[in-house]
Amino acid sequence: MKIKTGFDYVLNWREKYIKERHFILILSLMVGILSAIAAIVLKNTIHFIQHLLMEKIDAGNANWLYLVCPVIGILLSGLFVKYIVKDDIGHGVTKILYAISQRKSRIKTHNTWSSLAASSVTIGFGGSVGAEAPIVLTGSAIGSNLGRLFKMEQKTLMLLVGCGAAGAIAGIFKAPIAGLLFTIEVLMLDLTTASVLPLLISSVSAACVSYIFTGTEALFKFSQTEVFAMERIPYVLLMGVICGLIALYFTRSMIWIEGIFRRLKTTFWKKYLLGASMLSILIFLLPPLYGEGYDTIGNLINNHYDELLDGSPFYMFQDNFWGMFIFMLLIIFLKVFASSATNGGGGCGGIFAPSLFLGCIVGFVFSHTCNHLIPFLPANHLPEENFALMGMAGMMAAVMHSPLTAVFLIAELTGGFDLFLPLMIIAISAYFTILLFEKHSIYSIRLAQKGELLTHDKDKAVLTLLDANTVIENDFISILPGMTLGDMVKVIAKSRRNVFPVTDKNNILRGVVLLDNIRNIMFRPELYDRFNVKKFMISPPAKINISLPMDKIMQLFEDTKAWNLPVIDDEGHYLGFISKSKIFNAYREVLQENFSEDN
Repeated sequence: MKIKTGFDYVLNWREKYIKERHFILILSLMVGILSAIAAIVLKNTIHFIQHLLMEKIDAGNANWLYLVCPVIGILLSGLFVKYIVKDDIGHGVTKILYAISQRKSRIKTHNTWSSLAASSVTIGFGGSVGAEAPIVLTGSAIGSNLGRLFKMEQKTLMLLVGCGAAGAIAGIFKAPIAGLLFTIEVLMLDLTTASVLPLLISSVSAACVSYIFTGTEALFKFSQTEVFAMERIPYVLLMGVICGLIALYFTRSMIWIEGIFRRLKTTFWKKYLLGASMLSILIFLLPPLYGEGYDTIGNLINNHYDELLDGSPFYMFQDNFWGMFIFMLLIIFLKVFASSATNGGGGCGGIFAPSLFLGCIVGFVFSHTCNHLIPFLPANHLPEENFALMGMAGMMAAVMHSPLTAVFLIAELTGGFDLFLPLMIIAISAYFTILLFEKHSIYSIRLAQKGELLTHDKDKAVLTLLDANTVIENDFISILPGMTLGDMVKVIAKSRRNVFPVTDKNNILRGVVLLDNIRNIMFRPELYDRFNVKKFMISPPAKINISLPMDKIMQLFEDTKAWNLPVIDDEGHYLGFISKSKIFNAYREVLQENFSEDN
């Protein structure tokens, strides 16, 4: 007999007195508040570590500290993950997408704190990544685990995961609208009447908590000095295309570099030494690559670009256009190596901040170069601060495939709502540029390649949520190739199926027997000993490997026009059959459970 705990009484009381839809709103409020608190703790811890490291440093020797600190940071983070967490906590947003698609929105409990600890050390010591992906994973883990604590169903867990992500973005950036849009665009949760209110509650409550503890000022201080001139629209469009192409380079380069680190499976130390060497050299040569890069963004959107070369070997080119141009170009093309080296070498961080940093640099370089080289510009010149701001929106829209999130986030981050039109123009042009070459965002590309990505396409989303193991039918009677027709007739008499898998003594699938194909001889006893299974068995039109994603399985049914197909493992062992009718039944159940607005 199970002994009831105090929490069991709480659950019973809640079920008795609080309706499900009302309790979801209460949980969304709790998730928003907790996610914001986690975001504040992470930001303050990063700033505390940075202050601790920098307060006693002589500016003349600062470059050498930049050389050493990030290396120490990724070492401490890597050892923490290897020996304490003992789990992969990188690629936070990808982990959330995987949990939604393949783990019924269940995120491990340690993700509520492990990413906070690892990323605060990585970034605090100067790792060239951002804190946003770790805090989004933390917020989503809070939502998932809180939902599981209160025994919520899978559909509600998915919503609470989205609430955690929305709350984390709203909390760390003080951007409630961007938090809501991030959940819809990046996590690809459908906005329905049942989900919009909880997501809004989480976003707004998180932003309010952030305002209470950190003030109401925007993250970046920006004051627009000029009204946007419509004559500059062609330049905004052109810069959007450039942002899209650089985002494509950033995405594919990161996948490639991470592949190199992933192939170094032998020891932690090989990855660390490679990552530490790359990061150390890059930051020594290009100091703006140190840390999140938000100081650089602040300088560029306030026209203090001359400070970027401080402590750099390029310092002598501070007043030289081409020297500055080459310096900025190197940052644009080498940032991806610094970020990949940070994560690949053992650090923990995301690409939110790197994409904003890159966009700001691209926007500044574009406008600064146009102002220097083109004598007759519309309205005399391109305001470099404004274009730096627009570049952030363009790069983020392209890298994350999230134009709406990018527009509202940049507007909320800087208070630059007067630039709403050009922000939308550049976000759309950058997004459509990368879409020509890359269908999926940097977060979802790995899952999409494996067929494990949940999307806004409901048909594909439902198929992604289906597991091939749950639709296998095992009531087909196996027969051996050497059995006679007489033996086969006895098997048919016991079976309710008209398909029979033929397997050898090692359970390797050799073929199938269809009842229709032997109907003309099965009632002729004189043939019972003359024919054996090997003579009348046929090859199935296709075989389903158990590891195939469900959309590929459905494609096999479509191509073969079959109604039943056998399932095998990687070695060819027979596992059962999958039928179209079973998939359709499971499809309807998953659709009702996860996408119906009624419950």
